[in-house]
Parts: sequence; C-alpha cells; structure tokens
Amino acid sequence: MTTNPPRLSIGLPVYNGEKFIKEAIDSLLAQTFEDFELIISDNASTDKTEEICRAYAEKDKRICYYRNDKNIGCARNFNRVFKLSSGEYFKWAAYDDLHAPDFIKKCVEVLDKDPSIILCHSHTYFIDEEGSFLQNYNIKLKADALKPHKRFNELLTKHLCYQCYGVIRSSALKMIPPMGGYGNADGILLLRLGILGRFYEIPEYLFFARSHPQQSMSMYFPNYMLFANNTKKPSLSMLPDFYAYTVWFDSAKKGQILLPHWRIIWEYLLSIWRSPLSWDDRLRCHLSLYRQLKGTEYLLLKDLLKVLQGLWKGLQAASIKKKKLKFYIEQLVKNKSY
Repeated sequence: MTTNPPRLSIGLPVYNGEKFIKEAIDSLLAQTFEDFELIISDNASTDKTEEICRAYAEKDKRICYYRNDKNIGCARNFNRVFKLSSGEYFKWAAYDDLHAPDFIKKCVEVLDKDPSIILCHSHTYFIDEEGSFLQNYNIKLKADALKPHKRFNELLTKHLCYQCYGVIRSSALKMIPPMGGYGNADGILLLRLGILGRFYEIPEYLFFARSHPQQSMSMYFPNYMLFANNTKKPSLSMLPDFYAYTVWFDSAKKGQILLPHWRIIWEYLLSIWRSPLSWDDRLRCHLSLYRQLKGTEYLLLKDLLKVLQGLWKGLQAASIKKKKLKFYIEQLVKNKSY
C-alpha cells in the first residue's frame, strides 16, 4: 500500500525558537490549504524547542520532527528540510514569522495556473515581538519579467530576500545548487531561481515578518528596517555584516580567513556562467552586475585588509609564544629541573 505524497512540503529550520515557534506552527496549521507536510529540523536547540515540536508532532500526523546532534549552521539546516521533502511544491518557513490563513492556497493557485511561474509570494509587512504591525515592507521587485536578464537585474537590487518564504516549485529548486555557506546565500539562491523562471507577488499582505532582537538581521544588519523603506536612499554603511553572516550560514567557518565580498561576486558570476542563458542574456547579466557593483570596490579592499590584519596578529601571537617557550626552556636549564 502506497501513500501519495503531499502537494506541498513546508520546511521549518529552527534553533532555540521557543519564544515564537508555537505561533509560527499554529499559523501554518491554520492554513485553508491542508495538503501539506511540515518538516521541522531542530538545529540542536538548548531551550524548550524540542519539547514544543514533539508535542505538536504527536497531535498532527502532517508534522515530522527531526533533531540534529549538533548545530550544523543555518544553510545546511535550510537545505536539510528541502532534502527531506517530497511535495511538488516547497516552502521554507521561519520559526518567528506568521502567515494569513489563505497565504498557501493563493500561492498554489497561481503556480497551478501558470507553469512559467516558479515562485509565488505576497506583499509583506513587519510585526513586533507581540505580533503588532510595525511597517510595510515597501520593496517591490519586478521579478515576473519574461526575459531572464531582466529578472537577474531586478534580483540584484536591494531587497531582504523574503521571496525565499514563498511557495516554490520543487523541480526548480532541484535544478540549482543548495543554499551556500556564505554571506547573501539566500539572495544568490533567489537570483539563480530567477534566472530559471518568473516570480509572482500576490498584491495582498499575507506574510508577516517578525522583527525582534534575537533574529540574525537584528544582530548583523541593524539598519534593515531603514533599508526596507523605499523613501530612504540606501548607503554602503547600511549593508549587513557579511563576515558575521558567513559564520551564521556556515558555523564551521568560524575563525577561518574569510573574503565574504569576493565570495559574493564569485557566486554572482557562477550564477551567470552555469545557468542556461543565451549569449545575449549572459552579456546583459554581466553588464547589470557591473553597474550594480560599481562604487563598492572598497569592500573588496576591506576584505584583503582584514586578511592581512589577521595574518599579522597570527604572526605576533606566534612570536610571543616562541619567546615564552624559549624563556621556559632557559628556566628549566637554569634550575636543572629537567
């Protein structure tokens, strides 16, 4: 006897989410579209997240709870929930965000109707820790263009990657590399999806992104609320800390030599080179990338200076250790305590 897979898989990666995860799960279970599985991957939480999730899994057979033995970093945990999924459509969900009851239903209807659309999301607004309205997310991208180079250009512009929490065709996600362990990995994943197909934004506020001090954006991107306001002209000082974000996406990189801005450019270029684009589209994408990055060259220099500073500190530390070891050996010889 076989059971048909659900039409939609929802992947919820979480680490220490006890404060908001009940509301997030309730928001998903209250969806008018019910043919889904909810896959929770707990990244070795140390709070009551496990207890909460296991209790939900016992009550609703659509929920599958998995727990990592150790924290594997954000990117690998995001990739894990997709790897465990089986639905025709896939959606990532955060442990702290909320959805209107008809969010999934309306997204699935759009995808069912138009095969050229590979990702459907909605207008977004921010809520606070109590769930109260803060402000609208005013960045609206025209990622529904027919030409891939135009979608590439749109997805290069400033945005906060909330399209990641839309409903996506699983077949499209399988055609691109998994989320990487580097800064702006979610933005590059969206860029690669955008090259493959069109996005559609439902003109209704159905997704509610929570703003609170424990989230990564508050810690590594403190000006993101200003960044999300189209009335404010963005400046380079408003950019996130891509060094910290690299470690957040991949905790194994903590303490390593990092060149986050060089890596982002490299991934942009790989996105162009490895995608099924015509030569004309490739050229246009390269021109878009040049225009978008022009004026940010100092960030590449900043990466190199940080590496040199790190190497210099390492040499100084090694020199100090060498002097201490030499002194210790001399003392041993002097005291004949060997």
